[in-house]
Order: sequence, then C-alpha cells, then structure tokens
Amino acid sequence: MTKTLVIAEKPSVAQDIVRALTPVAGKFDKHEDHFENDRYVVTSAVGHLVEIQAPEEFDVKRGKWSFAHLPVIPPYFDLKPVDKTKTRLNAVVKQAKRKDVTQLINACDAGREGELIFRLIEQYAGGAKPLGKPVKRLWLQSMTPQAIRDGFDALRTEQQMAGLASAARSRSEADWLVGINGTRAMTAFNSRDGGFFLTTVGRVQTPTLSLVVEREEKIRKFISRDYWEIHATFGAQAGEYPAKWFDPKWKKGEDVEARADRVWSAAEATAIANAVRGKQATVTEESKPTTQASPLLFDLTSLQREANGKFGFSAKTTLALAQSLYERHKALTYPRTDSRALPEDYLPVAKQTFEMLADSGMRHLAPHALTALNNNYVRPSKRIFDNSKVSDHFAIIPTLQAPSGLSEAEQKLYDLVVRRFMAVFFPSAEYTVTTRISTVAPHSFKTEGKVLVKPGWLAIYGKEAADEVEGGRDGDKGQNLVPVKPGEMVNTLQVDPKGLKTKPPARYSEATLLGAMESAGKQIDDDELREAMQEKGLGTPATRAAIIEGLLTEKYMLREGREIIPTAKAFQLMTLLRGLEVEELCRADLTGEWEFKLSQMEKGLLSRESFMAEIAAMTERMVKKAKEYDRDTIPGDYATLESPCPNCGGVVKENYRRFACVGKPGSEGCGFSFGKSPAGRTFETAEANALLRDKKIGPLEGFRSKAGWPFTSEIVIKYDDEAHNYKLEFDFGDDKKGEESGEIVEFEDASLGACPICGSEVHEHGSNYVCSKAVPTAAQPTPSCTFKSGKIILQQPVEREQMTKLLDTGKTDLLDKFVSMRTRRAFKAHLAWDKEAGKVNFEFAPSKFPPRKLAAAGAAAKTIAAKAGKTSAAAKKSAKPAAAKKAPATKTAATKAPRKAAAGKAPSAALAAVIGNEPVARPEAVKKMWEYIKAHNLQDPKDKRTIVADDKLRAVFGKDSAGMFELAGILGNHLGGE
Repeated sequence: MTKTLVIAEKPSVAQDIVRALTPVAGKFDKHEDHFENDRYVVTSAVGHLVEIQAPEEFDVKRGKWSFAHLPVIPPYFDLKPVDKTKTRLNAVVKQAKRKDVTQLINACDAGREGELIFRLIEQYAGGAKPLGKPVKRLWLQSMTPQAIRDGFDALRTEQQMAGLASAARSRSEADWLVGINGTRAMTAFNSRDGGFFLTTVGRVQTPTLSLVVEREEKIRKFISRDYWEIHATFGAQAGEYPAKWFDPKWKKGEDVEARADRVWSAAEATAIANAVRGKQATVTEESKPTTQASPLLFDLTSLQREANGKFGFSAKTTLALAQSLYERHKALTYPRTDSRALPEDYLPVAKQTFEMLADSGMRHLAPHALTALNNNYVRPSKRIFDNSKVSDHFAIIPTLQAPSGLSEAEQKLYDLVVRRFMAVFFPSAEYTVTTRISTVAPHSFKTEGKVLVKPGWLAIYGKEAADEVEGGRDGDKGQNLVPVKPGEMVNTLQVDPKGLKTKPPARYSEATLLGAMESAGKQIDDDELREAMQEKGLGTPATRAAIIEGLLTEKYMLREGREIIPTAKAFQLMTLLRGLEVEELCRADLTGEWEFKLSQMEKGLLSRESFMAEIAAMTERMVKKAKEYDRDTIPGDYATLESPCPNCGGVVKENYRRFACVGKPGSEGCGFSFGKSPAGRTFETAEANALLRDKKIGPLEGFRSKAGWPFTSEIVIKYDDEAHNYKLEFDFGDDKKGEESGEIVEFEDASLGACPICGSEVHEHGSNYVCSKAVPTAAQPTPSCTFKSGKIILQQPVEREQMTKLLDTGKTDLLDKFVSMRTRRAFKAHLAWDKEAGKVNFEFAPSKFPPRKLAAAGAAAKTIAAKAGKTSAAAKKSAKPAAAKKAPATKTAATKAPRKAAAGKAPSAALAAVIGNEPVARPEAVKKMWEYIKAHNLQDPKDKRTIVADDKLRAVFGKDSAGMFELAGILGNHLGGE
C-alpha cells in the first residue's frame, strides 16, 4: 500500500495534524521521528534544515576577507545541512526516500519561508537528480482541527505554488549574494590598512539602518528656534473657556516649522497680548457632527507597533507571543500575515467567534461580544471582508478556541487582538465638534471642543481610548465648552505669551521603525494608504523583527528605553556606502522596489531570471566600487574631539579611518593618531574623548581578533620612546603584573563579600574580582589565596551586585549574554562557586523540554561535562566545556554506531615532551599546551597574546614565538594517527 508523507515545519504542528486526521484517517503509531498510519506518514522539520551555499569551485574560504575572489556570483547554488539539525534532516529525508511513499504534502507554514524550507528539503533528498514524487500544498491559516481537515480537503497543486517558490528562492539567493559579497567587500575595504574590521551589510538590513542613521543626522543637525504662542482665557455669562491666538490668513509655505498659531518674536507676542488684554471679544462658532471609525484589523506589523507602543514589547517578543498563541494555544490565527482584511466567506466564522467570546467567561470581553450579537453588529462590510485585500493569509483574529493558561504577556497580546477584532464590527464613535472664534479686532483666538456623543467602538476600550481621542490632550482642544449666547460679548480675563522651542524629529522607536520599514521610509499615517504601500516595504511582516534584532546584535543600533539609536559603527558604514556611491544599499525606496518585485513574482507577473540578473548586476557594481576606490579618505561629516592631543595639545579631528592630530591653530599636526575601529570595534565620539582625557578606557566588549574571535579588553594610550609619540594599545588587565612586581595594592571600594576559599574580603581589582589575600597588600605583602573571577566573562559583564550574590548565595542570577568562542552563539548560565574544583564555574538552568528517555543518560553526561572545571579565567580563553571528557549519548539500535571513543591522535615526539604521550583530540591538546605555558610563565609581558618559546616549545613551534591564535593550527601538525 502506498502512503503520503506530510512534512510540517515544527513538531508541534505535526502533532496537531495527527490529532486532526485521526478521526477521519485512523489511528497513528508514534515513532521516534514520525507518526504513521495506513495512509499517512507525518514528520516535521525544526525550522530551516538546509541552507544554500556556493558550489565549492565558485566560492573561496581562504582569503575570503580580501577583494581577490570577489564578486562571488555562482551560476547555481548547492545545499548544505544546518549543522545543529543534521540529525533531524536525515530522519526527514529517510521518510521521503521510502519506496512506499509515493506523494509528499508540504505542510510547512503558509508563506514564503515555509515554502522555501520544504523546497530545499525536497531538493536535498533528491540529491543529484530530482526526488520525482508529486507534491501537494497544505495551506493552513488556522490551526484548529476542523481548519486542518478542511485544508487537507483543499490541497493546492505544485503549479499553484510555483510563483511563491520562485520568490522564496530568489529572496534567499538575493540575500546571499548581497550579504556575502557586500560583507566581504566592505570588510576587505575597512581592513586593508591592517586589523580585522567585520562590516556586515544586507539587502534589507542596511537600508533599514540608513533610515535610523538619516533620522539621527537630522536630530544632530537640528537647530532649535524660539517661538511664542498667545494663550487666553475668556469669560462668558456661563463660565470661562480657554483659547489660542491664530492667524486666519496663514498659508503653508516653505518653512516646515511655521504654524498659524506661532509668532517668531517675543516683542510681537507681547504686543498681541497687550492689545487684547482686558477687552471684550465677539464670538462666532460652528458645530458639526463627526465620526471616527475603529482602526483596521491587525496584520503582524501593526500588531507589533501597537504592542510596542502600549506595552513596550519588542517586535521579536510580539512575534514570539503571537506565534505561541497560534501554535501552542490555538487562540489566534496565523500571525505572519501582511493582510488586514478577512475573506468574504468568513462572516459565519466571525459570528461564531463572537459567540465563543460571549460564552467564554472572560468578563472584560464577554459583555462587548454579547452587545455585538444582540445588536446584529456582525454583518458584511467591504472594510472587513474583502478578498482583494487578502494575500496568502488574512488578518490576525481570535480563533473559535477560548484560551486558558496564558502568561501575563500572552494575555495582554490576546486581549489586544480580541478588542481590535470586536471594535472593527462596532459602530463608529460619534462626536460633536465645535469650533469657536473669539475676536478682539484685529486678533482672532480659536477654541475647539469635541464632545463624545455615542462611544460606539470606544466602549470596548473604556476610558483608555476616550482619553486618546484626537486632540483631547492639548489643553485648548477636546474639552466640553461652556455655552455662549448668540450676540454675547465675552471678556478677555487673561492673556499670556508662552515661549517655546521647536523640537527635532523624534528618534525611532521599534513601533515607528516598523512603520517606516512597512512604507519604505515614506511617512504614511493613514491605515488604508499604508496598506496600499506595504508591498514596497522593507522586508516582510515575518522578517522585520529579525532584521531589527540583527542590527542590534551587530551593534549597529542600541536600545535606550524605547528609543533606537544608531552607533558610531552605523555612521561609519553609511559614510562608506555613500562615499562609494553604492546607493542601492542606502536607499530604502530602492530596496522596497525589489520587495515589490518579489511580490509580483509570487503572483506570476515577473520572471525569476530578470530579478536575479538585476541583483547580480547590483552585486558586481557594489564590489567594483569598493575595489577600485583609490582616494585616501571617504568624504563625510566628521567630528572634532573636545580633548586635546596628548602629545602636543593640538586639536584632534576624525576622518574616515582615524582620529588624528591636526595641530594647534596655525601649526601642523604632530603625527599623533589612532584608529577609529581597533580590532573591529568602532569608538563612539564620547569614548574617543574619554580615551584622550584619561589615557585609558574600558574594559570594552565587541573586539574581534584577525581570526574573527570576539574578545574584551581595556584600551590605553602610552608614550612610545622610539616613535616619540603616544600610541594606542590593548591592555588585557592581567593583574599578575602587580603580584609579580610586589607592588602593594590598596583597595578603595567597599567589600563585595567573603572569599569562598579563605573568608577574607573580596574587592574589585583591575579587570577582576579578587580576594584581598590574593594580591600584595600592606597587611599581607605575600599573597596566600587564589580566588579571582573576571568582571567580564565571554562578553558577559558580571556586575558588582551579581558577584555579591555569588559570594552570598553561591551563584549569580541567570545571565544571558555569554557568547561561546567555539560556536559564537549566545547562551545563558549561572556563575556558581564550585567548592570541589575551587573555582567559579558555569551552572546551566534545567531545560524546559525534558530529554527523551533514550537520550537521558547522554544528556546527563553532557550536563556534567559542561559543568566540569571552568574557571572564569579559562572561560575568557575558550568556551569548550571539557570536550574530551564528554560522555557519548546513548544510541538506539536504529541510529548509527557511535564513532570511536575520543581517543584522539598521537602527539609527535616534540609535542609529547610538552603534553605527554597519550593520544588526545586537538582541543585537549590546546588546553594542555596552555597549562604548560601558564605554569612556565611563557606569555610575553608586553603582549599577552604572544607566547615566547622555551626549548621544548621551540621544537613544537619551529620558531622563537607564536601568537595565541596560531596554537590550534600548529598543534594540528603535531597530532598524527589515531
């Protein structure tokens, strides 16, 4: 009997599909990596299992950070498994290749990414030739059992999905071409004078960054101007009312800051106030009804913007919450949508949703749902139900399933969606708007009153929305007005000129940046107009959060409160791209055009070939511009530092690459300068000022070695006797200098707690926390204790409060900014005192997801190995947790036999003289080598990254010294057979 293989994107979705199909297709048996019955085999990916890469003959690994092999534009792309999910990929491919499986169903998420995930798995499974099995597409927009069954009854053909598949592949390949070539070219350009300055660029991330940089440039260049408003209070028979002077003849001109109610001199404002003070005014007024409709239903971007504005949630957090409400709780429809309308046949479902909400027991929502049902609010409306405005998915709305067990954050987001869903069916809010003009000839004063007559949809939001009525918070707007009789003269009771200053544009928050990305940088406030523009936006609703997070991770932007601020690194990148005239990477509207072309491709209106040809041409031009640029500097808007040159007291100015002394007025510079981006980390202007002023700064994070490894260091400026000038140096804060010299240490800070080894006080000292008996002090010149722990470990700052907590309770809070030097991935851990080892070690939080029973022994061994012997000092050098000692996970009969135990390789005679004769893996050899180096004090005192060879090491190195980053390569040559 033949079977159909169903491939979902995530295990949870595979389980939902099995539960939904069981009543109609029969019971499924559960296997390790799939479910199976007589008709179906159901398995899943875990996101992307395969990624694209250039074929070996068209890409280059060595020298990839130079111009020599650029641009890399392969004629086709190979596939490679994602390392961390290779086992899962093999399991899925095994099912796809089964002879009894004759058809595949793509049940990955409905959208571009889901289509790509499946297509790449299918291609990989086929190998050199296509898999050759027919494919159908399951298109799910809701995860309820009935929606899943309905989806299986209406499977789409492979031909129907061809446009989406082309767009998915084109987007992936375009991002690869621009990202790989752009990043390598810009890194090569920035590193050509020495050092390594990783400069990442991307087809979407860089234009997004340009929006933030351009806004910051406007803020920095903004010159505030003084202006005045004239505020008055008038007295009528029925009471008092406020008003503001305005010029009824004013028309909008070239001055963007001019307004009808602004005057630009104090004298003019005072003259107007004096002219009307104490006089009577005539009154005219006009009242008219107006309505305000509710906002449209949410798509992902508008939901992210609203959640950021109301709750401060990041776009990434909102997406994760919405995804959880969709997948886990089945409470919301598919969240990665760009549509704000529902299908025209969805009216019955909308009514059922209101019925569910009315009966749900959610007291804050149920009464409004009942009101809608009793008053027949749920009826056809082109504003809500419109097939022409539904793309792959419809708007985000609640499902028919009432949720339970939501976290506080999930509940907030669910309420946000439900209120918006209900509000769109409720009547518009109705107001009476009164405009009153009080005239003391020739001056006019305006008062606007806005009275809520019928709340309509605002009733769902209560006071919160009523207070947010347009104009309701401006003091002279939105208030109830006391009546004025026809022909009544009113008295001018009080008039005050109010001095104000114009303000620069606001910095982007995540909410406003998402809006700018959606409209490719165009300022569009109207919902309907923004919806029409969104096909030309930057990225898609599903990718925008990741783009913002990527820019934050690469330190191009920082979050301060709710503001997003570009760093010096961002300004330097924009200066470079503008100077090279690579406008495609700077202009949001051009990238928005490409996004529009991808959406056209999805609809079958544009060929994949023409789009990719355009991307290839842009890539070639970008590399050519960088490669051929031959001027000394890049033109740009550069800063002048406040701190003087330490060598001659002259002025220090910024250029593209350096901060350099230009001398005192009338003289030339003395030659002092330092690079703006040592080891790939760009100084902020304030940091450069502080460095010149104090001659040291740090420790700072974010530096990278030539091999690309991250490290942390202090920066100092020292006088060089040979050069007769100051130069910049890294200071790795090795406090042994003081210990070896016998220099007495005096602690000025308060004790953090008791040393876990000897009970003495622990203090800050250089880049470490140390026991007061671990360094020479007046009380004890000879150190007797060994306790020391770094203030920054694997890029994670360890604050004083956390060290105090460790000393007091035995461990810190869970810290989340450690970065593995081996995988370069962030990880979370506690720092804990390991009494047995006599060191500070990592302690990992238990996983939320319990290990499978078969793998339990292996998981336990892995946890133990991960905790074994990791001091903070060792952690700075490596994130490899006792790899050689790690026990192998238990294997089932179905899996491959385990490889040989990690006996490693036999060391050469020269290496054996240093680390012993036992066969070792390279990581263990490096570890033993470092133990030897430390024990024999072989690090160069002036540069701790250089190892000075003794007789034994000279035989291994083949030279008198070696850099710390050379060690692994050298040892590889000395490790022989198994």
